[in-house]
Amino acid sequence: MEKITKLEVQKRNKERVNVFLDYEYAFSISTELIYKEGIKVKDEVNSEKLKDLAKKDGIIKCREAAIRTIERSLKTEKQVRDKLNLKGYEEEAINKSIDFLKKYNFLDDKDYVKKFIKDKLKSQGSNKIKYSLMQKGIAKELIEEELNSIDKENEKEIAHSLAYKKLNNLKKTENDKYKLSNKLYRFLLSKGYNYEIIKEIVKEIIEFEFVD
Repeated sequence: MEKITKLEVQKRNKERVNVFLDYEYAFSISTELIYKEGIKVKDEVNSEKLKDLAKKDGIIKCREAAIRTIERSLKTEKQVRDKLNLKGYEEEAINKSIDFLKKYNFLDDKDYVKKFIKDKLKSQGSNKIKYSLMQKGIAKELIEEELNSIDKENEKEIAHSLAYKKLNNLKKTENDKYKLSNKLYRFLLSKGYNYEIIKEIVKEIIEFEFVD
């Protein structure tokens, strides 16, 4: 058994407390943990108690790292997990941190998908959006559910606007009808629009521009 002889709040980080055992610095733990565990000077601790404190402190540090991650920008569950894994946190600590974020609505993949789609639809088609979300670890079923509810006519109108702007740029160096068609097709394909939308839009624009 060892005795806690001093508890000292760190000068540079008030959220951490230095713990001294038998008058020598031993380790630092979260201020939160000090209060939760009722740790006081003169308390005696054994190796099991120290291991338990280290484990709980690791969970708190992991949770704080998770919060910092989502404070910078909206994240998916997979993105948060990957960040915490890279930092070397234990699986149990990561799971508890994820549960904490979900409990207080800091982490919600469904909400993330809604906001992501709304933003990206301004310049991308469904296929590209779907691929991007899958890369972020979102379930395919959730992505398709949200994409199926978007206004297809609005998506087509945006694609038409993007294609027309692209055509105006292409016409500065190209005037061949078929080459322009192919370039527009590839452009819209790269933006993630499906074949039916691309075919319809390219046909409309080219026929309008090259009226016989």
